[in-house]
Amino acid sequence: MSTFNKIVSFLQKPGFIFRSLRHRNYRYYFLGQLISLPGTWIQNIALGWLVYRLTDSAFMLGVVGFTGQIPALILTPFAGVFADRIARRRVLIFTQSVMMAVALVISLLIFSESIKIWHILLAAFFNGVANAFDTPFRHAFLVEMVTDKNDLPNAIALNSTLFNTARFIGPPLGGLLIALGGEGICFLINGLSFMAVIGTLMAMKTDSVIAHFKNSSILQDLISGLNYSWKTLHIRYLLLMVFVTSLIGLPYQVFMPVFAREVLGGNAQTLGFLTGAIGLGALSGAFYLASLRNTNKIPGIVFISATVFSMALMLFSQSQYFWVSMILLVFAGFGMVVEFASSNTLLQTMVDDKMRGRVVALYSMSFMGITPLGSLTLGSVAEFAGVKYTLFAAGLICLIAAFLFLKKLPIIRKSLGCSD
Repeated sequence: MSTFNKIVSFLQKPGFIFRSLRHRNYRYYFLGQLISLPGTWIQNIALGWLVYRLTDSAFMLGVVGFTGQIPALILTPFAGVFADRIARRRVLIFTQSVMMAVALVISLLIFSESIKIWHILLAAFFNGVANAFDTPFRHAFLVEMVTDKNDLPNAIALNSTLFNTARFIGPPLGGLLIALGGEGICFLINGLSFMAVIGTLMAMKTDSVIAHFKNSSILQDLISGLNYSWKTLHIRYLLLMVFVTSLIGLPYQVFMPVFAREVLGGNAQTLGFLTGAIGLGALSGAFYLASLRNTNKIPGIVFISATVFSMALMLFSQSQYFWVSMILLVFAGFGMVVEFASSNTLLQTMVDDKMRGRVVALYSMSFMGITPLGSLTLGSVAEFAGVKYTLFAAGLICLIAAFLFLKKLPIIRKSLGCSD
């Protein structure tokens, strides 16, 4: 056996953090995302800076965030029904193609110096629609790529690792690219990077595990998924915790341009470093989760990580020093990703396979569809109260929610067969 094969074999051992890469289709997926996701974060940093440059308005940052994510609130539950009915891989190829086209069109508008705020709002809406279908299909598609359910928690954690590696690398690089060539180059790079994801999806060979519901309507399937999620207590409490954090906590990222320029007196590079600090914390959290060998400790980890996120957000909102803000954002990123990835792991582990698409759609809707409502609300509050006081209050509300969740941990532990 060659040295390379020995290394690959070692990485895929049951106790190692890359063990889910032993599945061929997941390796393809991992490679495609590894190439594409940094482009997404490069574009995200350019989008925020472009909007703030054109409008000088914290409220418009909230409006763009709202426009890009509100489709998820309406469409994601229905997307979850379809994720239990139709071939997931084909839908993912289509949604990735739509997002590629949007990025390339916006880059062309920027290069031609004809970009307007309504172009950005329209692009955000189309991206939001594509994401509303892409996210639940992508989460549900994991069971087709990772056929051994023992490796499923590790695959979810590695997904988070990929996402947050990109979050760490992409924003500083995006800030540098903005300084050197403007926002257009960032959108162009992201558009081209989608080719990697589309190519690896097309190269996969999967056996569909989708249950086809021939005797029920889409609305009936949607209602049955909602009933199942509400009546199953451990799923209900996890989704509610994600819901509150998404509504009140996650919109803090929309206001990073304000903190970079107004509070810390920086520029696009400062914005890149701040967002990169969130990514560093998130990446650390993702690696931590990937190293876990079972799910017994995860319910308690959800509470601890939610508390860390809340406290870091409250302290960050009052910081006026660059390095202090950077450190606090590392903790915020760690707590944020560990809370969400842990919740996703628990949901994917405990859900009935027949309900998987609908439950992960509700999970996706919680952080995709609910966050824009928070972005719009907090953006409005920040206009007269200021972003510092607004984010402090948001962190406090999230902290209260975490302690309410703590009281429900015995129910979740019992569903996993763990002792209190």
